[in-house]
Amino acid sequence: MRDQTTARFRLLGFLPLIFFLAQVAHYARYGGLGNLAWMCNVGNLLLAIGLFLNHKELIRASGIWTIPGLGIWFWYVWLTGSTGFSSTLAHVGGIIVGLFVLSRVRMDRIAWLYALVWYLFMQVVSRLLTQPELNVNVVYTIQPGWENAFGSFWKFWLVMTILVAAGLWVIGLMLSWIWPAASIKVEVEEPA
Repeated sequence: MRDQTTARFRLLGFLPLIFFLAQVAHYARYGGLGNLAWMCNVGNLLLAIGLFLNHKELIRASGIWTIPGLGIWFWYVWLTGSTGFSSTLAHVGGIIVGLFVLSRVRMDRIAWLYALVWYLFMQVVSRLLTQPELNVNVVYTIQPGWENAFGSFWKFWLVMTILVAAGLWVIGLMLSWIWPAASIKVEVEEPA
C-alpha cells in the first residue's frame, strides 16, 4: 500500500511540469525564453524533479519559493494586467501544488537554507545564460524604483540577498511550525 501511495505522490510531479511546459510554449511563441529562468518558472521544474525523485530537499526548496514567487508575480505582473494564462497557471498552480506537497513531506528547520542555495545557484545561472535586458532574477541592474537608494548594483544585490535570506528563513520557520518534520526521539538508558 505504501508503494502505491508513494507512486501516486510522485505522479503529482506532472502538474508542475505541465505548468513549466506551458511557460515554455508561451515564451517560445512570444519570445524571451530567458524568462524561464525566473525563480518561479524554473521552480516548477525543480518541484517536478523533486516529486519524481521523491527528494525532500528539492521539494522543500521549490515549495518555499512558491510563496514569495506568487507575491512578486502578483505585484509586478498581475496588477499591471500583463499576465497570460500560462503565467497564472505557473504561479497559482505552483503554490497550490507546492503547499500541498509540503504538507506531506513536512518542513525541517533548515529547509530555508535549501531555498537560499537554490536562489544563489539561479543567480549564477541567470547571470550566465540570460540577456541583460530581461534582468531575470534581478542579476544585471537595480530593480526600477530603487536606483536612488543604492550607489551600485553590487550594493543593491548584497542587500537584496540578505533580505531574501531573512525572508526565506521566516517563511521556512512558519512552514516548519505548520508542518513540522517528524522528530526522532532516542531514549537513552541511564547507567545504574
